[in-house]
Amino acid sequence: MFTGIVEETGTIVGREQTADGLRLRIAADEVATGLEHGQSISVSGVCLTVERYEAGAWFEVFLATETVDRSYLGELAEGDAVNLERAMPADGRFDGHVVQGHVDAVATISEIESVAESEAPRASDEPTADDPGGDWFFEFELPEGYGRYVVEKGSITLDGISLTVADLERDEDGRARVTVAIIPTTYEFTTLSEKAVGDPVHLEVDVLAKYVERLLESRFE
Repeated sequence: MFTGIVEETGTIVGREQTADGLRLRIAADEVATGLEHGQSISVSGVCLTVERYEAGAWFEVFLATETVDRSYLGELAEGDAVNLERAMPADGRFDGHVVQGHVDAVATISEIESVAESEAPRASDEPTADDPGGDWFFEFELPEGYGRYVVEKGSITLDGISLTVADLERDEDGRARVTVAIIPTTYEFTTLSEKAVGDPVHLEVDVLAKYVERLLESRFE
């Protein structure tokens, strides 16, 4: 289980296509330290298993054909960044929400808006540790059928990041658009800073909503 609190971003440094799927080598610092063979790790929201690693340098994961088909990881090239999170330890802090790493679908960024943090002038246009810049609003278009699992102020996982739904709109065709507010730290610390309108993101809806739906269905069967 994960919490959606990204530990660091890694970089794809190798990829090998096989008859059964795809093997990726990902360079990382903190996340690549203390790994074990068979350990679960979230790669931009996709739960994968560590096959090989070099402590503090890199690790390798294998994506089965189903994972390649359900995610966009197969489209990544060497040099692309990914969000990384190790599985939550039993005695760890629960800072996000319950994230399984089981991607439901791929959503699409439909709008990105920068919001000035204050009206005071900044010394530079580039964010710094002392002046990281303002907040951001990201809007995502969800595939048909997934809007029913989302509620305003509820939790949603996008590319492995635990986020809070700021606004929810539903189109006549059943598609939903979700808006989330991104603070400067999240923007700079994750791959969101490299995203553009039209880019794909991994979607995992709150699993609690699925359980509630199933319980209600069972009651009226």
